[in-house]
Amino acid sequence: MTVANNPVDEDFLREADAYRRELTAHCYRMLGSVHDAEDLVQETYLRAWRAYDKFEGRSSLRTWLHRIATRACLTALESSGRRMLPTGLGAPSADPYVPVVESHEVPWLEPVPDDLVSTEGSDPASVATSKESIRLAFVAALQHLPPRQRAVLILRDVLQWRAAEVADAVGVTTTAVNSILQRARAQLDEVMPTEETVSPPTDTEQRALLDRYVTAFENKDVDAIVELFTSDAVWEMPPFPGWYHGPANIGRLIDTQCPAKGPGDMKLVPTTANGQPAFGVYLLGEDGVHRPFQLQVLTLGENGVTHASVFFERDLFETFGLPETVAA
Repeated sequence: MTVANNPVDEDFLREADAYRRELTAHCYRMLGSVHDAEDLVQETYLRAWRAYDKFEGRSSLRTWLHRIATRACLTALESSGRRMLPTGLGAPSADPYVPVVESHEVPWLEPVPDDLVSTEGSDPASVATSKESIRLAFVAALQHLPPRQRAVLILRDVLQWRAAEVADAVGVTTTAVNSILQRARAQLDEVMPTEETVSPPTDTEQRALLDRYVTAFENKDVDAIVELFTSDAVWEMPPFPGWYHGPANIGRLIDTQCPAKGPGDMKLVPTTANGQPAFGVYLLGEDGVHRPFQLQVLTLGENGVTHASVFFERDLFETFGLPETVAA
């Protein structure tokens, strides 16, 4: 954001920029899109800069910016549909032998890079809370809520605002906030997956599991891939609306429909998304160059991978700072 060079502008930029990551996280929870979130954060800063000379300090700058961002998100949601994952559409598990067909009629949920929303320098408890509040399953569940319910729940339960502050941000009474929050919590409980209660592996176990995961995929070793998934694992891959349940079906899907033919055709580059391990997967082309194929975001449990959300939007590779190509 570029503004004129004067002391007020410099003060605003210096103080407000410290909140960019948490504003991005807030807008992402509201919208389910990293690209839309970045746009709304820019809009938030523009609105705040224009009104900064009227900011009287009755609330903190952080609260003021989040209030502006919340209202901007609510306005944006008036003209946009819910962003979902395939498992949120209510359809049954798909047949892995049926050819997959893309659907661009559904606004799909997007992952977010940890670097854009991380709380650097925060205490460990705050970092852990931040990671939980941007996990894909939680953000996907939020999208089931009407926009105002979504805003109230995020402001109260994630940001820990007082009811009066939430009422001011969303334009309702304090009594209404409590009622909206109660309905939002009840609906969220209905759609949140049980996998979120599964104990994660230790750091050492996670590293070993992810090393095995990379080896299995880069070799396209279907038997090894199947062994990595838990018995109730789910594989989904927007923009394809089908989703697949159980390691056997996941293995059949990869065996029959993944274009990689064998060892060396895929390369995996590690990254992190939504506080979870992720990989940029590159596919070997006829020219001998590995180019972006899909971005996999994994949920890990005690006994293996419990959920894989696989995204085919190539723009995400640039968003995540992943390379355009990978050497063989």
